[in-house]
Amino acid sequence: MASTIAPPAAAGSARTQIACWLLACCGLVFAMVVLGGITRLTHSGLSIVEWQPFVGTLPPLTSADWQALFLKYQQTPEYQKVNPGMTLDGFKGIFWLEYFHRLLGRLIGVAFFVPFLYFLWRRAVAMPLALKLGGIFVLGALQGLMGWYMVKSGLIDDPRVSQYRLTAHLALAIAIYGAMLWVALDLLFPEAGRGVALQGLRRVRRLAWAVTVLVIAMVVTGGFVAGIRAGYAYNTFPLMNGYLIPPELFLIEPWYLNFFNNMATVQFDHRLIAWLLAFAVPWLWYESGRAGLPVRTRLVTHWLLATAAVQIALGIATLLLVVPAALAAAHQAGALVVFTLALAVNHSLRIVNATRPARPQSAAGPG
Repeated sequence: MASTIAPPAAAGSARTQIACWLLACCGLVFAMVVLGGITRLTHSGLSIVEWQPFVGTLPPLTSADWQALFLKYQQTPEYQKVNPGMTLDGFKGIFWLEYFHRLLGRLIGVAFFVPFLYFLWRRAVAMPLALKLGGIFVLGALQGLMGWYMVKSGLIDDPRVSQYRLTAHLALAIAIYGAMLWVALDLLFPEAGRGVALQGLRRVRRLAWAVTVLVIAMVVTGGFVAGIRAGYAYNTFPLMNGYLIPPELFLIEPWYLNFFNNMATVQFDHRLIAWLLAFAVPWLWYESGRAGLPVRTRLVTHWLLATAAVQIALGIATLLLVVPAALAAAHQAGALVVFTLALAVNHSLRIVNATRPARPQSAAGPG
């Protein structure tokens, strides 16, 4: 890979510094996704009814401030239809979760933008990398707008946010996280010399990207499961209330709306992707072992296999126990861990020097 850092004498140091900064931002986004899930699970996301990117940084400081905010909340559909009679103390309980969720979003913006300006000022970032980082910053700004666009959908008539906007908000967070992680890995592990890929390596690379696509699809369908609260239905496994394929799969007309609005269809799709991952991830692990990959790559495939198994187990437990908040939040965090490792596998495979012969392996998978 061509160097993206200037000046050349400080290339190694600058790469490491920028990579560490991006990984720290990844950690903040990870926390943001988990906190966002907790906010949704505790029905706290509609407690703040205005979007004030700068003024809203300060919490209410006086009893008059609290009363003013509570009065605004009392005018929302959620208060009138879901929480009539809620006390001010009860409102404070849901307010703080949403407040810290928004505050963390602002912190991520500052944590990304200020060091970005610093690295530009130090001329530590060449144009190709600067464009990538600038694009990530734009995505972050769009994410803030998408967050408010999502919340706004629950402040009109129905006291719940649109599942389309919720899923878009989640998908955009995953995209930002993935972009920062990939750039950081590029800086930490520059691409090795290109060569003619061995047949086994080509197969593993294709399979690794297929697994990553499945993980992304799992996250997206999980957004729709959360958005229409499909996890509160069909709380049996492996069958769905006694059916392999529930008869309610296409009750809604037109048919394509079932994939977004029908609890049976949305949950069935999420389960189906989990089953596909249950086969695809062990297959990737097995093929990686046969391809004679470097130790670092094999180690990541080990972790991917283990975390995918834990994630599927968390999903089943969350379903059977009817979505307890702690398990559901752990399941959402687990999805991001699996996505992280899937990307790490792909990146590690990308920089493998494919010109060397594969090391013989047993058929037992990675060693």
